[in-house]
Amino acid sequence: MSLLKISALTVSGVTLWLVPPFVFSRKIPLHNFLQGVALVSGFACAFEARRCALKVAKTEEFEAMKDAAVAADVVDEIATSAYISEQQRRNEAELLIASDSNRELLERALALSSEGEEAENVQLAQNADTELREWILQLQARGYGKAKIILEIWGVTKGGSPKYKAAEAEYKGLCDSLKRESRQLVRT
Repeated sequence: MSLLKISALTVSGVTLWLVPPFVFSRKIPLHNFLQGVALVSGFACAFEARRCALKVAKTEEFEAMKDAAVAADVVDEIATSAYISEQQRRNEAELLIASDSNRELLERALALSSEGEEAENVQLAQNADTELREWILQLQARGYGKAKIILEIWGVTKGGSPKYKAAEAEYKGLCDSLKRESRQLVRT
């Protein structure tokens, strides 16, 4: 609403400044008086438009500062809650570690879980190699060459990049293991 008021006052001020000299005659005293009133009114409109524009600018600046303060409060609140929850977790962990019996139980559980994880990791690596070998065999059956297979499986184009060299080395290793397996099957 105030931008409309500013625009209307600005247009009115310019109109009152420019139109009267061309409409009124300078020889008639009443026209001279009306021309003076129009010029003064044009100045008044211009000053009022300036005052309204400054008022709008101040309110926009105030709103921006208010939004920034609200955003800062939200960020501060989130950081505070994260800090408090972290402190609570640390206190709980210290209480668990403080008691010797619990610490021994935790150490035993950790040792047992790490042994199980090592066996699982070895099994997962073997399964991944088996899947890659099967995929290579399928692509070779389709007539794909080495570069196209590396692109398909590892997503690396042929070149001298370290990623391509690593993929090529892994491909060669898998192909060698496939050849060894096929030789073993032929011998038996």
